[in-house]
Amino acid sequence: MNKTYLFELLGELKDMPRDEVIKTCETESAGNCRMICDGPGYVVMEIPEECLDGVNDRLALTHMVGDYLGSFEPEDLSSVENMILPEGTFAIRYRRFEGLLPDVDSQKLIRRIGAILSKNNDVDLKNPDVVVHMLISDRIHLHIERKVFNADLLRERKVSERPFFSPISLHPKYARALINLTGVKRGGTVLDPFCGTGGIVIEAANMGMRAIASDFDKEMVAGTRENMAYYNLPLHDFETIDISEIPERFTEIDAIACDPPYGRSTKTGGENVLSIYNRALEAFPKVLTAEGKAGVVLPLLYETEHMVRDDVYKQHVHGTLSRHYHIFGQK
Repeated sequence: MNKTYLFELLGELKDMPRDEVIKTCETESAGNCRMICDGPGYVVMEIPEECLDGVNDRLALTHMVGDYLGSFEPEDLSSVENMILPEGTFAIRYRRFEGLLPDVDSQKLIRRIGAILSKNNDVDLKNPDVVVHMLISDRIHLHIERKVFNADLLRERKVSERPFFSPISLHPKYARALINLTGVKRGGTVLDPFCGTGGIVIEAANMGMRAIASDFDKEMVAGTRENMAYYNLPLHDFETIDISEIPERFTEIDAIACDPPYGRSTKTGGENVLSIYNRALEAFPKVLTAEGKAGVVLPLLYETEHMVRDDVYKQHVHGTLSRHYHIFGQK
């Protein structure tokens, strides 16, 4: 049975957290889902109840998910009268997204909503059976807490915690989101042909995909294998190989996810990075399945004649450096 859930999003990278939720819901439900509405800091999705755990296990840019109760303007609480909570005591918690609706007195609003809901349920502020979350955004949104995402779980796999690491590697949450945005299914094959220290294949394997790593630098491939072993994660395949040669070694890959070199501190074998990007995007379509996608992080907005750019998300890092998370599809 399909149910409606509200996903509270992290306040970063604009549309990327929302699109990660939508794409992951589509992937885990085999397309049996639909977006009800979205806005600053949230997206409301209808998906089969049995798919929710699978979705939650994958998401990286979501703060919380809950059973959707409804949305309304702060001055009109009439719809709250029809909201039914599960049996037991309740308490209301709130979050204001990026300072929106600054004139709304959150505590006063909580008291008003609480007075309505307490007609059928008792209040227990310390140990409630049900936690009702109030998101203050473009409107007021209520949902019953199902899961609060623990950022510490991803921090445990952050770059500096690995036995082999480089300070320029992607944070695990962005590596995971990049994979999810390709729409690869659980059990699918994910290739990182610029594996570096293995951050992307670590997240792919952790989500139940067949992870494959390659790089032209044998030290990086060895380091990736060391890191995978450290986390007791399986590496499906690996190779030390130049990016143009990957079609000779790998085929029928469901998704490519990678963060190619872009700075002076990275090893490029003396080759211009733009040349590397062009050779990579030329090779990717030959490796991917017909429906396969490539998630590629680059320091600039990139167009290619070899693939169709479906989406791109910009992240300011520092100074003049920005990361652009590209999603490319087959032509």
